[in-house]
Amino acid sequence: MSAKIKSGDDVIVLTGKDKGKIGKVIKVIARDAKKKVIVSGVNVHKRHTKPKAGSSGGILNKELAIDISNVATLDPKYKTPTRVGFKVIDGRKVRFAKVSGEVID
Repeated sequence: MSAKIKSGDDVIVLTGKDKGKIGKVIKVIARDAKKKVIVSGVNVHKRHTKPKAGSSGGILNKELAIDISNVATLDPKYKTPTRVGFKVIDGRKVRFAKVSGEVID
């Protein structure tokens, strides 16, 4: 089955502390029934590290995964949240935005 959200897609966060933020999907994590995505600039946490041999310590910002149901793909034409559908064009299955009908990939 094809994925509705893929790496590199522009998405908007629908719920949570980062509601309304827009970012690019860095990675899609699909384990069993729990599907999660890592989005750039969203769900950022600080990681405090001790200095070790070869690296200095400090505070690092790290993006953590959020549930895939909490994000929606952005429509390429109107830049609004949209659902994703599939259709066949020239014998190739492509994704399209349901709001505008634009092909996503």
